[in-house]
Amino acid sequence: MSAPARSRRRIWRGLVPVICLLAGFGFAVSAHVSHGTDLRPPGTANLADLVRSAEAQVKVADGQYAALQSQVSALTAAAGRADSSVAAAQRARDALAGAGGLTAEHGPGIVVVLNDASTDAANAGVDPNQLVVHQGDLQAVVNALWAGGAEAMTIAGQRVVATSAVRCVGNTLLLNGEVYSPPFRVAAIGPYRTMEKTLAASPGVKEFVQAAGYYGLGYTVEGVGDVDLPPYVGSIGLTYARAGTR
Repeated sequence: MSAPARSRRRIWRGLVPVICLLAGFGFAVSAHVSHGTDLRPPGTANLADLVRSAEAQVKVADGQYAALQSQVSALTAAAGRADSSVAAAQRARDALAGAGGLTAEHGPGIVVVLNDASTDAANAGVDPNQLVVHQGDLQAVVNALWAGGAEAMTIAGQRVVATSAVRCVGNTLLLNGEVYSPPFRVAAIGPYRTMEKTLAASPGVKEFVQAAGYYGLGYTVEGVGDVDLPPYVGSIGLTYARAGTR
């Protein structure tokens, strides 16, 4: 064996233990950080799976909440029958329930439906952001309906109350803790003609209507003789920060 070959062999003999030591150290650190679990399990790497899992958990929690709410309602009614002061407080509460969206409502109104555009050959090469309903589009419709005298409203069947916020992630809507996919149906009770005019005059709605005509997004407005709106059944408590001392 030549001198250069022997030299290279001695170098590799020295490097192999160092490499093995570093690899072992890396495996040990990874195991410590992950606590024995996969650092990137398929369940957390896939966003769609995460959303579906969260939706399932929310549905279970909704069922538990409904059962508990039923018990609370029964106990509240019993307390009102047994105590006149409690009954008086309940009557005052009930007088405000309608304005707070806590009672079912029905009456003449309007239904607006917004939908994504199709991804067929006609829209090949188009920016995907141009083919979906965005948060601003829904907000523009909702604001225009309120401005037109809407007395009560739902989006995708969910009652809109003072604590409701229209938020979109991609082409899905997050409202009152629930996730919805298009088409988005906005129903409102109120003066149809006035609401129709405020929709037509809204700059945000005008922009969406133009995009609908160009890209094939869905947009329909229909007057309805009797719109049925369910009550809001979620929590009405507000979560906020408080100043404190350490």
